Amino acid sequence: MQLTTLAGLIAVVFYTISCVYQGRRLKTRTADNDPGHRVFFFGLLAVMAHAVSAGGVIKNSTGYHFGIVEISTLIGAAISLIVLISSLRKPLGNLMLGLFPLAMLSIFASITVTSSYPAQNIEIGIAGHILLSILAYSILTIAALQASFLAFQNYQLKHKHAASVIKRFPPLQDMETFLFELLWVGQILLTLGIIAGFVFVEDLWAQGLPHKTFFSILAWMVFAVLLWGRHRLGWRGKTAIRGTLTGFLFLILGFYGSKIVLEFIL
Repeated sequence: MQLTTLAGLIAVVFYTISCVYQGRRLKTRTADNDPGHRVFFFGLLAVMAHAVSAGGVIKNSTGYHFGIVEISTLIGAAISLIVLISSLRKPLGNLMLGLFPLAMLSIFASITVTSSYPAQNIEIGIAGHILLSILAYSILTIAALQASFLAFQNYQLKHKHAASVIKRFPPLQDMETFLFELLWVGQILLTLGIIAGFVFVEDLWAQGLPHKTFFSILAWMVFAVLLWGRHRLGWRGKTAIRGTLTGFLFLILGFYGSKIVLEFIL
């Protein structure tokens, strides 16, 4: 447990350093004196330490713990890794400033809060279902934050607010294009995760699973309609933002709603 805590604290330090460097880049609007590879380097060190910490809180001698705090820190590490990898071809510094603090919060929660959720041994099929679900949640969380930035940028431009921070955002069209790229990847992973759940989960009517399954399918339907509307009708702007946030809300209700009920109410 000491290694888990130490790795978590190291991750927090490196996440903070990465955010500081990115904040300076955003403020000065130049990469000459503060190259972006520093943001990536310290971010990568943070993710590596975060992964060690997440592995420590999830796996122990009694099995795998998938309570709220355990799964949240694992999702936080996955989100940070995905953003870092994507930043090699996309300007995602603004997303890092929003997501890295959330990753740090998940670490603090995982090393300070003890979950009452019982440990369990998992088979390969269930492990695949869990992995696909985590990747889908991670991608769609990034999409939700991207939609939030897009809403802010859209509001500022519509009301002609010459906020200096807006000038540091990528063009609106690029922001929307990246949002739908995230949605396509997230939807594919969510589809595979749902299918894997139906195939490998033996009792879909077990406690908490109907609630989670219902909201996951509802979220899938929202994202499917949104992607169809984008492809066939050219949906964008507020429609894209609202659709993304609505689908993400259903995912949160499905996953965290059932977890909260099982761990803290029942």
